[in-house]
Amino acid sequence: MNNMPEVKIGVVAVSRDCFPESLSVTRRQNLMKAYTDKYGEEGIYECPVCIVESEIHMVQALEDVKRAGCNALVVYLGNFGPEISETLLARHFDGPKMFIAAAEETGDDLVQGRGDAYCGMLNASYNLKLRNVQAYIPEYPVGDASDCADMIHEFVPIAKALVGLSDLKIISFGPRPLNFLACNAPIKQLYNLGVEIEENSELDLFEAFHKHAGDERIPAVVKEMEAELGSGNKKPEILQKLAQYELTLKDWVEEHKGYRKYVAIAGKCWPAFQTQFGFVPCYVNSRLTAQGIPVSCEVDIYGALSEFIGTVVSGDTVTLLDINNTVPKDMYEQEIKGKYSYGLQDTFMGFHCGNTAAGKLSFCEMKYQMIMARTLPEEVTQGTLEGDILPGDITFYRLQSTADNVLRAYIAHGEVLPVATRSFGGVGVFAIPEMGRFYRHVLIEGGYPHHGAVAFGHYGKALFEVFKYIGVPVEEIGYNQPAGVRYPTENPWR
Repeated sequence: MNNMPEVKIGVVAVSRDCFPESLSVTRRQNLMKAYTDKYGEEGIYECPVCIVESEIHMVQALEDVKRAGCNALVVYLGNFGPEISETLLARHFDGPKMFIAAAEETGDDLVQGRGDAYCGMLNASYNLKLRNVQAYIPEYPVGDASDCADMIHEFVPIAKALVGLSDLKIISFGPRPLNFLACNAPIKQLYNLGVEIEENSELDLFEAFHKHAGDERIPAVVKEMEAELGSGNKKPEILQKLAQYELTLKDWVEEHKGYRKYVAIAGKCWPAFQTQFGFVPCYVNSRLTAQGIPVSCEVDIYGALSEFIGTVVSGDTVTLLDINNTVPKDMYEQEIKGKYSYGLQDTFMGFHCGNTAAGKLSFCEMKYQMIMARTLPEEVTQGTLEGDILPGDITFYRLQSTADNVLRAYIAHGEVLPVATRSFGGVGVFAIPEMGRFYRHVLIEGGYPHHGAVAFGHYGKALFEVFKYIGVPVEEIGYNQPAGVRYPTENPWR
């Protein structure tokens, strides 16, 4: 299933009519050559019809990039630029847009060759705000051809996420489980973001599951599962049901996504799921997530949304974990202290029952869900994928709506340490610099639920820009402050 957006970026150069147009023409050509030499020709388009100097040129350029199939836009100030026409271009383009500007090339040509785009970018940003037009502007948006090519390349995952959100539907099944109010948040912000939501009953899913009994595709899916699990296939008797459930979800997606191109799922997994379906859905959730269809546990709608964003930005499988438990002091002393540059409070264990994809685990085994089996027959709790999470860089993050309908987010870079967890489920020993303070003054103070999304790599820069672009107030994007930088709610005499 193709559930990931692609972008085609249209590059439109602009010029103020009292500056030499040739500056913008030459600089656009140099920019395109620098980009294609570094990153290839796929996914980028150079608008050849005009350099935008007027509103008429703006319309011509807009029509051209639309005809070319562009769904993202770069407005390139080859010189000072026409602030009205260039911002009207951004206003009328339906998709993510970026503004960058050309630096001067040489001290030997600062008369006719001086473009003043550094100055023009100020006017462009001012006019964007006058028109309430959102655009991505890099941290330092002025550079030579090579610099600007790199800026466009960094824009690609941001643009992909924004395109994906504009065409996303989240499909959920059932209300949040009892005592899981933390995963219950107003869905109004989904509509504000342009995301559709389809909320279904568990009974609808149960009916669809039974209709897939005996589906001729089940044996092929079972073989896929057997190959993926290898020696970790400890519960072969449950694979038929899991394959039936996987096909149920995939068919539901195809039949219910409607006019939307992309889908994420917020699924139910307890308390009645196990007794009625006869298994837990963790392994299937992991498989769909690895195939680009993120599935959150416990009907965590904003968890599914976060997973989707991370999947698109990283171009890789993500997972959803509980920010779960502390690392015991004796384990820290034996396995971490002196080997890694983290204090005890920088570490914690991220866990979930078994929804992390096999490709993100150091080893895996199909098992039963130990927590659920404390109150239920073990045979109805089978279907988890257990193992220690692969060590390496991670980004822990979440996008959330508060109870009073305010968008909020957090982002933290860290790593999974190569330390045996000695525990159960899909679990890892995580380390984030200044995690203890971040936990108290961002996660607790911000009212975040226990679920956090995990991307495998450091993607904070792109995620920050995505969150900012979609309207999360910058003061509501929390991150782990370095030592010595106080949080507003932190006691100065701590």
